[in-house]
Amino acid sequence: MFESVGSLAAGPWIYTAVAVSVLLDVFLPVLPSGVLVITAGTAAAAGSGAATGRVPHGVPGIPALILCAATASLLGDLVAYRLAWRGGERLDRAIARSRRLTTAQERLGDALARGGGALVVLARFAPAGRSVVSFCAGAAHRRARDFLPWSALAGLSWAAYSVALGYYGARWLGATWLATGVSLAALFGAGAAAGFLMRRRPAS
Repeated sequence: MFESVGSLAAGPWIYTAVAVSVLLDVFLPVLPSGVLVITAGTAAAAGSGAATGRVPHGVPGIPALILCAATASLLGDLVAYRLAWRGGERLDRAIARSRRLTTAQERLGDALARGGGALVVLARFAPAGRSVVSFCAGAAHRRARDFLPWSALAGLSWAAYSVALGYYGARWLGATWLATGVSLAALFGAGAAAGFLMRRRPAS
């Protein structure tokens, strides 16, 4: 069954696909960046020989895959942050019309002011949380040095977690579609938990 997964995830093009998907999903959260990262992690398990006992040609490397996804995540956050920073009054009015965005902006501002950017990391796992946090940080003109280090940590944490799901899922269940499906369920479960925790945080 690995041939099915591996044929989709093998080759250097997977790094480009992962980078583009992760970079753009801050603007289009429906993009399947998590699916791509986990599928590539599943293929990487076979590359180590852990899942199949052989080393197929062209499978992605784990450190390179994590670095690729984490870097693309940070760059996407930075672009969204800068666009929101320059968005002016129109963006401010759009945020003001949304109670959810206004609340998120207040919570983020309070967290960054206290030097506690754990909310940024948590939001990276929540559905559309990355988008809300990046745009709100820019719209509120939060300092880059307060936001970007946490964004980098968030991207690295998400990338490492996603790749690990694909890799260890393949080691435990074999490099199959079943392993990929279980890993995706774990990723979506983490997203649901992160979203719940963000909603439970008391407002400033």
